Amino acid sequence: MFYKMVKKAKKKVEEDSEEESEGGASLDDAFSDDDDVEYAKPKPKKEKKKKIDEEELEEEIEEAEEKVGNANTDSKEIKIKASKPIAKIKKGDKIKVDSLTLEVDSHYVLIDHGTTKEMAIECFDSKTDKDYQLRYFSDQVETTMEFYELQEILYVKKAVSKVEW
Repeated sequence: MFYKMVKKAKKKVEEDSEEESEGGASLDDAFSDDDDVEYAKPKPKKEKKKKIDEEELEEEIEEAEEKVGNANTDSKEIKIKASKPIAKIKKGDKIKVDSLTLEVDSHYVLIDHGTTKEMAIECFDSKTDKDYQLRYFSDQVETTMEFYELQEILYVKKAVSKVEW
């Protein structure tokens, strides 16, 4: 019985392969008489955008820096006056940065580096409705603290001299 089934299957495969090879012209035969046929011309290549030279690029960078403001990236130490440990700061607390009085929106781990954590305290000014961030590393608060202001979608570093909570 099994032998008959195998024999029928082989016969069916042979019939299928014969059907596939039957009929139709070869590729050479199909396109042999197309010498007088004119095909569509290729589309012209689009010109690539002109590259900006280095001088223009430098000018644009300078304009952007002026627009954003001269963010003092010099590492000046910030004077900190703390009424409690920085880790205990939570939502609703007040932080004074130079002359701004800000309310804490959240305090969280920005990046965990294993031995230390990069922390962020998100604050806002209820009068002007501007958002700010105070960033620091948990093991070196005094030397690593930085203050940022949210402009559009980007936090821009701001120079500050005194932070208290």
